[in-house]
Amino acid sequence: MVYSLPEEVLEHVFSFITSDKDRNAVSLVCKSWYEIERWCRRKVFVGNCYAVSPGIMIRRFPELRAVELKGKPHFADFNLVPDGWGGYACSWIDEMSRAYPWLEEIRLKRMVVSDESLELISTAFKNFKVLVLSSCEGFSTDGLSAIASNCRNLKELDLRESEVMDLSGRWLSHFPDTFTSLESLNISCLGSEVSFSALERLVARSPNLKTLRLNRAVPLGKLSTLLHQAPQLVELGTGAYSSGIRSDVYTGLSKAFLGCKELKGLSGFWDADPSYLPALYSVCSRLTTLNLSYSTIRSPDITKVIGQCPNLQRLWVLDHIEDSGLNALALSCKNLQELRVFPSDLYAADANVTLTEQGLVSVSQGCPKLQSVLYFCHQMSNSALITIAKNRPNLTCFRLCIIEPRTPDYLTHEPLDIGFGAIVKHCKNLNRLSLSGLLTDRVFEYIGTYAKKLEMLSIAFAGDSDLGLHHVLSGCESLKKLEIRDCPFGDTALLANVAKLATMRSLWMSSCAVSIGACKILSQKMPMLNVEVIDENGSLDSRLDSCLVEKLYAYRTVAGPRSDMPGYIWTMDRESANSI
Repeated sequence: MVYSLPEEVLEHVFSFITSDKDRNAVSLVCKSWYEIERWCRRKVFVGNCYAVSPGIMIRRFPELRAVELKGKPHFADFNLVPDGWGGYACSWIDEMSRAYPWLEEIRLKRMVVSDESLELISTAFKNFKVLVLSSCEGFSTDGLSAIASNCRNLKELDLRESEVMDLSGRWLSHFPDTFTSLESLNISCLGSEVSFSALERLVARSPNLKTLRLNRAVPLGKLSTLLHQAPQLVELGTGAYSSGIRSDVYTGLSKAFLGCKELKGLSGFWDADPSYLPALYSVCSRLTTLNLSYSTIRSPDITKVIGQCPNLQRLWVLDHIEDSGLNALALSCKNLQELRVFPSDLYAADANVTLTEQGLVSVSQGCPKLQSVLYFCHQMSNSALITIAKNRPNLTCFRLCIIEPRTPDYLTHEPLDIGFGAIVKHCKNLNRLSLSGLLTDRVFEYIGTYAKKLEMLSIAFAGDSDLGLHHVLSGCESLKKLEIRDCPFGDTALLANVAKLATMRSLWMSSCAVSIGACKILSQKMPMLNVEVIDENGSLDSRLDSCLVEKLYAYRTVAGPRSDMPGYIWTMDRESANSI
């Protein structure tokens, strides 16, 4: 019966399917559904900009309104991807500008974006509404000026964690006086001052503004002015949160926060002065998101704020929160779903904070809805990990970063295999896992046996032999992204599981035991993979196949080898494989 439905009806039904996976599944039912789905698809996500070409995407989906692209591998966040690696957005934007005149949204992550590309975006798309540049680089405030000048229907401009060349702080003044459509503005990454008068006018004439994230250069004394202009805000990122001891600033801030009846998320708080924190207590009971990862306030003051936030669902914070603050979190915030604790000083041998495994254990006991954890610490034990696993079998993301590599269980001095084994055994829906500490091949046997829904795995300084990698590749049925650094995994496990790589999005291996010869064989066996060797120490041509590679990045693609590789990257094509 479903096959007899008119195309218009099926298009309407498909419009309610928002999941990329489900849309892809729909397109595989039959040729008719494939055609209908491709013509009514309005948004697409490309997890690797080199997995497909712009032309292929355009031919496949000719009527897109929203495109999301990712460029550099995730390990770029840890400075493991060399400068000039790639991830250039220009070819994508050029081709989309010709094919999609009605494109409304572009979201880019870890990509290189030029001012010229931003200028093209501002003129080519007639109804452009959303630009999100996350962890991007290559552009300046000149490019942002073009966006401000020409995108008359812009609703969202988000520059989160991007590197922007600040050539002028007056780019906000390029928004026309008639521009009133802005709903979200994130300029928190900017390093220099912006024109406050231009910012104030922009906020005042944006009645639908819901999200405003300021940069550090916006002084606390100006914040109340903006809040009075936009009491409808739902998400606020403050600038600097200190202003000396000034009662007028405190009083003005308190009154401004009292007027913000819709506020649910707070972030920013650079250089925070604890004496000003009570000014925001009036909004705390409604907060669901609190990001203090840029704030150096200490545990007693953090605890006071958290005690005012019974509905908190997401908390990002530095290790200044300490175990005492996490204990308070466990008592106060029963709806907590996500916790991220970052190091205040990654390289301090003896950090002046008391943060141990006990804080995380307390949260696992007190917060029954906890699903996602990122936790930096200096010590961990198997018993703590087992307790966490039993307390929170609903975890879907668990990323533990013990700062000193190969740190054993501090109580027994044993590897942490059993503890992480408990995590993957009890947490049946775990889809993301990061390992650290002293780990043997045994933990990878646990992962291969129990982590059947795991999609992304990050490994560093772990394992004994190829057997560990073999357990992962042969056992993790749902694995899409695998990141490995400084592990003894090599040719045998890699080549024994080449078929698995065809089902994955990507594999990254750096400072491991993979040889040039194995990379050539991998490329020969898997022609749908781009096998790239990254080595900044010179040409591979004169090296023996037995020489180890510095970095290997292999990813599935339908676009073939890319054309924008720098000189330190070599693609292991099939011809080079046949020559071994």
